[in-house]
Amino acid sequence: MRNVYPFLLTFLVLLSACGDGGSDPLVIYSGRSESLVDPIIEQYKDSTGSDVEVRFGDTAQLAVALSEEGEQTTADIFWAQDAGALGAVHRDGMLATLPDSLLRLVPTHFRNDEGTWVATSGRARTLAYSPLRTDTADLPRSIFDLTDPSYNGRIGWAPTNGSFQAHVTALRSIVGEDSTRAWLEAMKNNGTKSYRNNTAIVQAIADGEIDLGLPNHYYLYRFKSEDPDFPVEQTFFAEGDAGNLINVAGAGILSNTDQQEEAVRLLQFLLSRDAQQYFSRETYEYPVIDGVAVDVQLPALNRLEDVAPTVDLDSLDDLEATLELLRDVELL
Repeated sequence: MRNVYPFLLTFLVLLSACGDGGSDPLVIYSGRSESLVDPIIEQYKDSTGSDVEVRFGDTAQLAVALSEEGEQTTADIFWAQDAGALGAVHRDGMLATLPDSLLRLVPTHFRNDEGTWVATSGRARTLAYSPLRTDTADLPRSIFDLTDPSYNGRIGWAPTNGSFQAHVTALRSIVGEDSTRAWLEAMKNNGTKSYRNNTAIVQAIADGEIDLGLPNHYYLYRFKSEDPDFPVEQTFFAEGDAGNLINVAGAGILSNTDQQEEAVRLLQFLLSRDAQQYFSRETYEYPVIDGVAVDVQLPALNRLEDVAPTVDLDSLDDLEATLELLRDVELL
Protein backbone atom coordinates (compact mmCIF):
# COMPACT_ATOMS: atom_id res chain seq x y z
CA MET A 1 0.00 0.00 0.00
CA ARG A 2 2.88 2.33 0.77
CA ASN A 3 3.83 2.58 -2.96
CA VAL A 4 0.33 3.54 -4.03
CA TYR A 5 0.42 7.05 -2.58
CA PRO A 6 3.25 8.51 -4.71
CA PHE A 7 1.53 7.15 -7.82
CA LEU A 8 -1.83 8.57 -6.75
CA LEU A 9 -0.30 11.97 -5.98
CA THR A 10 1.39 12.09 -9.40
CA PHE A 11 -1.87 11.13 -11.10
CA LEU A 12 -3.82 13.87 -9.33
CA VAL A 13 -1.22 16.50 -10.26
CA LEU A 14 -1.34 15.46 -13.92
CA LEU A 15 -5.14 15.41 -13.88
CA SER A 16 -5.23 18.89 -12.40
CA ALA A 17 -2.77 20.19 -15.00
CA CYS A 18 -4.47 18.87 -18.11
CA GLY A 19 -8.04 18.04 -17.24
CA ASP A 20 -9.47 21.56 -17.23
CA GLY A 21 -10.37 22.78 -20.73
CA GLY A 22 -10.47 26.34 -19.36
CA SER A 23 -6.68 26.38 -19.27
CA ASP A 24 -6.51 26.46 -23.07
CA PRO A 25 -5.57 29.83 -24.58
CA LEU A 26 -8.20 32.02 -26.16
CA VAL A 27 -7.45 31.90 -29.90
CA ILE A 28 -8.12 34.93 -32.09
CA TYR A 29 -8.01 34.85 -35.88
CA SER A 30 -7.16 38.47 -36.63
CA GLY A 31 -7.41 40.12 -40.02
CA ARG A 32 -6.29 43.30 -38.30
CA SER A 33 -2.57 43.85 -38.71
CA GLU A 34 -0.28 42.99 -35.84
CA SER A 35 1.25 46.47 -35.67
CA LEU A 36 -2.18 48.04 -35.17
CA VAL A 37 -3.79 45.76 -32.60
CA ASP A 38 -1.07 43.79 -30.81
CA PRO A 39 -0.58 46.59 -28.22
CA ILE A 40 -4.25 46.48 -27.19
CA ILE A 41 -4.24 42.69 -27.01
CA GLU A 42 -1.15 42.83 -24.81
CA GLN A 43 -2.92 45.35 -22.61
CA TYR A 44 -5.83 42.94 -22.22
CA LYS A 45 -3.51 40.08 -21.33
CA ASP A 46 -1.67 42.20 -18.77
CA SER A 47 -4.84 43.48 -17.13
CA THR A 48 -6.65 40.14 -16.95
CA GLY A 49 -3.86 37.56 -16.83
CA SER A 50 -5.61 35.73 -19.65
CA ASP A 51 -3.75 33.47 -22.05
CA VAL A 52 -4.41 34.70 -25.59
CA GLU A 53 -2.95 33.48 -28.87
CA VAL A 54 -3.40 35.40 -32.12
CA ARG A 55 -3.15 34.14 -35.67
CA PHE A 56 -2.62 37.21 -37.83
CA GLY A 57 -3.40 37.07 -41.52
CA ASP A 58 -5.31 38.53 -44.44
CA THR A 59 -8.97 39.02 -43.47
CA ALA A 60 -10.40 37.33 -46.58
CA GLN A 61 -8.00 34.40 -46.32
CA LEU A 62 -8.87 33.90 -42.65
CA ALA A 63 -12.59 33.95 -43.50
CA VAL A 64 -11.98 31.26 -46.12
CA ALA A 65 -9.87 29.28 -43.65
CA LEU A 66 -12.67 29.37 -41.08
CA SER A 67 -15.12 28.12 -43.70
CA GLU A 68 -12.80 25.26 -44.61
CA GLU A 69 -12.01 24.37 -40.99
CA GLY A 70 -15.66 24.37 -39.97
CA GLU A 71 -16.33 22.80 -36.59
CA GLN A 72 -12.68 21.71 -36.39
CA THR A 73 -11.41 25.27 -36.14
CA THR A 74 -9.35 26.19 -33.10
CA ALA A 75 -10.47 29.82 -33.33
CA ASP A 76 -12.61 31.29 -30.57
CA ILE A 77 -12.88 34.84 -31.99
CA PHE A 78 -12.74 36.21 -35.52
CA TRP A 79 -11.55 39.83 -35.57
CA ALA A 80 -11.99 41.07 -39.12
CA GLN A 81 -10.74 44.11 -40.96
CA ASP A 82 -14.15 44.67 -42.53
CA ALA A 83 -17.84 43.85 -42.22
CA GLY A 84 -17.87 41.77 -45.41
CA ALA A 85 -15.62 39.04 -44.03
CA LEU A 86 -17.65 38.92 -40.82
CA GLY A 87 -20.81 38.62 -42.90
CA ALA A 88 -19.35 35.74 -44.90
CA VAL A 89 -18.46 33.80 -41.74
CA HIS A 90 -21.89 34.59 -40.28
CA ARG A 91 -23.55 33.34 -43.48
CA ASP A 92 -21.72 30.03 -43.03
CA GLY A 93 -23.41 29.70 -39.64
CA MET A 94 -20.17 29.83 -37.70
CA LEU A 95 -20.79 32.81 -35.41
CA ALA A 96 -22.66 32.64 -32.10
CA THR A 97 -25.37 35.11 -31.15
CA LEU A 98 -23.81 37.63 -28.79
CA PRO A 99 -25.40 38.45 -25.43
CA ASP A 100 -27.61 41.53 -25.23
CA SER A 101 -25.29 43.03 -22.62
CA LEU A 102 -22.59 43.17 -25.30
CA LEU A 103 -24.79 44.22 -28.21
CA ARG A 104 -26.21 47.15 -26.25
CA LEU A 105 -22.75 48.70 -26.03
CA VAL A 106 -22.87 49.84 -29.68
CA PRO A 107 -25.54 51.56 -31.84
CA THR A 108 -27.54 49.29 -34.13
CA HIS A 109 -25.64 50.43 -37.24
CA PHE A 110 -22.43 49.11 -35.66
CA ARG A 111 -23.64 45.50 -35.42
CA ASN A 112 -25.38 43.07 -37.73
CA ASP A 113 -29.11 42.46 -37.54
CA GLU A 114 -28.74 38.92 -36.19
CA GLY A 115 -26.41 40.03 -33.41
CA THR A 116 -23.49 37.77 -34.26
CA TRP A 117 -20.84 40.48 -34.62
CA VAL A 118 -20.12 43.98 -33.37
CA ALA A 119 -17.94 46.73 -34.76
CA THR A 120 -14.79 47.53 -32.81
CA SER A 121 -13.77 50.66 -34.75
CA GLY A 122 -14.78 52.63 -37.82
CA ARG A 123 -12.89 53.78 -40.89
CA ALA A 124 -13.45 55.64 -44.13
CA ARG A 125 -12.16 55.04 -47.64
CA THR A 126 -10.47 58.14 -49.01
CA LEU A 127 -8.67 59.59 -51.99
CA ALA A 128 -5.04 60.22 -51.01
CA TYR A 129 -3.02 62.51 -53.24
CA SER A 130 0.24 64.40 -53.66
CA PRO A 131 -0.31 68.14 -53.09
CA LEU A 132 2.93 68.75 -54.98
CA ARG A 133 1.84 67.02 -58.20
CA THR A 134 -1.92 67.47 -58.27
CA ASP A 135 -4.15 70.52 -58.43
CA THR A 136 -6.73 70.24 -55.65
CA ALA A 137 -9.22 72.14 -57.81
CA ASP A 138 -9.04 69.37 -60.40
CA LEU A 139 -9.32 66.34 -58.12
CA PRO A 140 -11.90 63.80 -59.31
CA ARG A 141 -15.42 64.13 -57.92
CA SER A 142 -16.17 60.42 -58.16
CA ILE A 143 -14.26 57.17 -57.85
CA PHE A 144 -15.51 56.40 -61.35
CA ASP A 145 -13.70 59.48 -62.72
CA LEU A 146 -10.37 57.79 -61.99
CA THR A 147 -10.59 55.90 -65.27
CA ASP A 148 -10.02 59.14 -67.19
CA PRO A 149 -6.88 58.97 -69.38
CA SER A 150 -5.43 61.95 -67.50
CA TYR A 151 -4.83 59.57 -64.56
CA ASN A 152 -3.04 56.94 -66.60
CA GLY A 153 -0.30 55.34 -64.51
CA ARG A 154 -0.83 57.80 -61.64
CA ILE A 155 -3.09 55.83 -59.28
CA GLY A 156 -2.39 53.08 -56.74
CA TRP A 157 -4.66 50.47 -55.18
CA ALA A 158 -4.28 47.23 -53.19
CA PRO A 159 -6.40 44.43 -54.72
CA THR A 160 -5.17 41.80 -52.23
CA ASN A 161 -6.13 43.95 -49.24
CA GLY A 162 -9.30 43.13 -47.29
CA SER A 163 -10.49 46.74 -47.15
CA PHE A 164 -10.21 47.11 -50.92
CA GLN A 165 -12.08 43.85 -51.43
CA ALA A 166 -14.85 45.04 -49.11
CA HIS A 167 -14.98 48.26 -51.13
CA VAL A 168 -15.40 46.28 -54.35
CA THR A 169 -18.21 44.31 -52.70
CA ALA A 170 -19.86 47.63 -51.81
CA LEU A 171 -19.50 48.82 -55.40
CA ARG A 172 -21.22 45.64 -56.56
CA SER A 173 -24.07 46.45 -54.18
CA ILE A 174 -24.30 50.12 -55.19
CA VAL A 175 -23.85 50.09 -58.98
CA GLY A 176 -24.18 46.41 -59.86
CA GLU A 177 -21.93 43.61 -61.02
CA ASP A 178 -21.46 44.74 -64.63
CA SER A 179 -20.58 48.34 -63.78
CA THR A 180 -18.13 47.22 -61.10
CA ARG A 181 -16.42 44.84 -63.50
CA ALA A 182 -16.23 47.59 -66.13
CA TRP A 183 -14.66 49.97 -63.60
CA LEU A 184 -12.06 47.43 -62.50
CA GLU A 185 -11.11 46.65 -66.08
CA ALA A 186 -10.95 50.34 -67.02
CA MET A 187 -8.76 51.10 -64.01
CA LYS A 188 -6.45 48.23 -64.87
CA ASN A 189 -6.24 49.35 -68.51
CA ASN A 190 -5.49 52.87 -67.28
CA GLY A 191 -2.26 51.67 -65.71
CA THR A 192 -3.38 51.62 -62.06
CA LYS A 193 -0.52 50.23 -59.98
CA SER A 194 -1.01 47.48 -57.42
CA TYR A 195 0.50 47.58 -53.93
CA ARG A 196 0.46 45.06 -51.12
CA ASN A 197 -1.43 47.26 -48.63
CA ASN A 198 -2.61 50.75 -47.71
CA THR A 199 0.68 51.75 -46.09
CA ALA A 200 2.53 51.00 -49.32
CA ILE A 201 0.06 53.12 -51.31
CA VAL A 202 0.57 56.17 -49.11
CA GLN A 203 4.36 55.71 -49.13
CA ALA A 204 4.35 55.37 -52.93
CA ILE A 205 2.60 58.74 -53.24
CA ALA A 206 5.23 60.35 -51.01
CA ASP A 207 8.01 58.70 -53.04
CA GLY A 208 6.64 60.02 -56.33
CA GLU A 209 5.76 56.61 -57.78
CA ILE A 210 2.09 57.61 -58.08
CA ASP A 211 0.07 60.76 -57.53
CA LEU A 212 -3.17 59.36 -56.09
CA GLY A 213 -4.34 56.28 -54.19
CA LEU A 214 -7.30 54.58 -52.54
CA PRO A 215 -6.45 53.76 -48.90
CA ASN A 216 -8.32 53.80 -45.59
CA HIS A 217 -8.20 57.17 -43.86
CA TYR A 218 -6.03 56.34 -40.85
CA TYR A 219 -2.83 55.29 -42.61
CA LEU A 220 -1.94 58.85 -43.56
CA TYR A 221 -2.35 60.02 -39.96
CA ARG A 222 0.16 57.41 -38.83
CA PHE A 223 2.71 58.90 -41.25
CA LYS A 224 1.81 62.43 -40.16
CA SER A 225 2.30 61.54 -36.49
CA GLU A 226 5.96 60.77 -37.25
CA ASP A 227 6.47 63.54 -39.81
CA PRO A 228 4.00 66.46 -39.82
CA ASP A 229 5.41 67.53 -43.19
CA PHE A 230 4.82 64.15 -44.83
CA PRO A 231 3.99 65.14 -48.44
CA VAL A 232 0.59 63.44 -48.82
CA GLU A 233 -2.94 64.71 -48.20
CA GLN A 234 -6.34 63.07 -48.56
CA THR A 235 -9.92 64.03 -49.24
CA PHE A 236 -13.34 62.59 -49.99
CA PHE A 237 -15.10 62.39 -53.31
CA ALA A 238 -18.39 64.25 -53.75
CA GLU A 239 -21.10 63.66 -51.14
CA GLY A 240 -22.75 60.27 -51.50
CA ASP A 241 -20.16 58.93 -53.93
CA ALA A 242 -19.43 55.22 -53.79
CA GLY A 243 -15.76 56.02 -53.22
CA ASN A 244 -16.51 57.28 -49.70
CA LEU A 245 -17.41 53.92 -48.18
CA ILE A 246 -17.62 53.93 -44.37
CA ASN A 247 -16.75 50.47 -43.11
CA VAL A 248 -15.91 48.92 -39.75
CA ALA A 249 -13.52 46.49 -38.22
CA GLY A 250 -15.42 44.07 -36.02
CA ALA A 251 -15.42 40.80 -34.17
CA GLY A 252 -17.60 37.78 -33.57
CA ILE A 253 -17.37 34.65 -31.42
CA LEU A 254 -17.20 31.26 -33.07
CA SER A 255 -20.25 29.16 -32.25
CA ASN A 256 -18.25 26.07 -31.30
CA THR A 257 -15.98 27.79 -28.79
CA ASP A 258 -15.69 26.26 -25.35
CA GLN A 259 -14.56 29.65 -24.00
CA GLN A 260 -17.68 31.71 -24.50
CA GLU A 261 -17.32 33.62 -21.24
CA GLU A 262 -13.71 34.60 -21.88
CA ALA A 263 -14.47 35.51 -25.47
CA VAL A 264 -17.30 37.81 -24.38
CA ARG A 265 -14.98 39.38 -21.82
CA LEU A 266 -12.42 40.21 -24.50
CA LEU A 267 -15.05 41.77 -26.79
CA GLN A 268 -16.33 43.82 -23.85
CA PHE A 269 -12.78 45.03 -23.33
CA LEU A 270 -12.48 46.05 -27.00
CA LEU A 271 -15.63 48.13 -26.53
CA SER A 272 -14.45 49.68 -23.27
CA ARG A 273 -13.63 53.38 -23.04
CA ASP A 274 -9.90 52.65 -22.67
CA ALA A 275 -9.73 50.42 -25.74
CA GLN A 276 -11.86 52.78 -27.83
CA GLN A 277 -9.64 55.67 -26.82
CA TYR A 278 -6.66 53.60 -27.97
CA PHE A 279 -8.23 53.16 -31.42
CA SER A 280 -8.91 56.88 -31.62
CA ARG A 281 -5.55 58.15 -30.38
CA GLU A 282 -3.12 55.47 -31.51
CA THR A 283 -4.57 54.02 -34.72
CA TYR A 284 -6.61 57.12 -35.73
CA GLU A 285 -9.81 55.15 -36.23
CA TYR A 286 -13.30 56.16 -35.20
CA PRO A 287 -14.72 54.92 -31.88
CA VAL A 288 -18.00 52.97 -31.99
CA ILE A 289 -19.26 53.84 -28.49
CA ASP A 290 -20.50 57.14 -27.16
CA GLY A 291 -18.38 59.40 -25.00
CA VAL A 292 -15.00 58.79 -26.66
CA ALA A 293 -13.27 61.76 -28.26
CA VAL A 294 -12.32 61.55 -31.91
CA ASP A 295 -8.74 62.61 -32.67
CA VAL A 296 -8.70 66.28 -33.64
CA GLN A 297 -7.03 65.51 -36.97
CA LEU A 298 -9.94 63.35 -38.15
CA PRO A 299 -12.99 64.66 -39.97
CA ALA A 300 -15.98 64.84 -37.61
CA LEU A 301 -18.37 61.90 -37.53
CA ASN A 302 -21.21 64.02 -38.93
CA ARG A 303 -18.95 64.87 -41.89
CA LEU A 304 -18.62 61.13 -42.59
CA GLU A 305 -22.38 60.73 -42.48
CA ASP A 306 -22.73 63.52 -45.04
CA VAL A 307 -20.28 62.09 -47.58
CA ALA A 308 -20.92 58.35 -47.21
CA PRO A 309 -22.97 56.37 -49.72
CA THR A 310 -25.96 54.46 -48.40
CA VAL A 311 -24.77 50.88 -47.87
CA ASP A 312 -26.09 48.21 -45.54
CA LEU A 313 -23.00 46.60 -43.99
CA ASP A 314 -24.89 43.28 -43.94
CA SER A 315 -24.91 43.43 -47.75
CA LEU A 316 -21.11 43.15 -47.89
CA ASP A 317 -21.09 39.42 -47.04
CA ASP A 318 -20.71 38.12 -50.61
CA LEU A 319 -16.95 38.00 -50.33
CA GLU A 320 -16.41 34.92 -52.50
CA ALA A 321 -18.12 36.52 -55.50
CA THR A 322 -15.87 39.56 -55.11
CA LEU A 323 -12.76 37.39 -54.98
CA GLU A 324 -13.96 35.53 -58.06
CA LEU A 325 -14.51 38.84 -59.87
CA LEU A 326 -11.01 40.07 -58.94
CA ARG A 327 -9.53 36.81 -60.20
CA ASP A 328 -11.57 37.09 -63.38
CA VAL A 329 -10.10 40.50 -64.19
CA GLU A 330 -6.65 39.19 -63.19
CA LEU A 331 -6.11 41.39 -60.15
CA LEU A 332 -5.54 38.41 -57.87
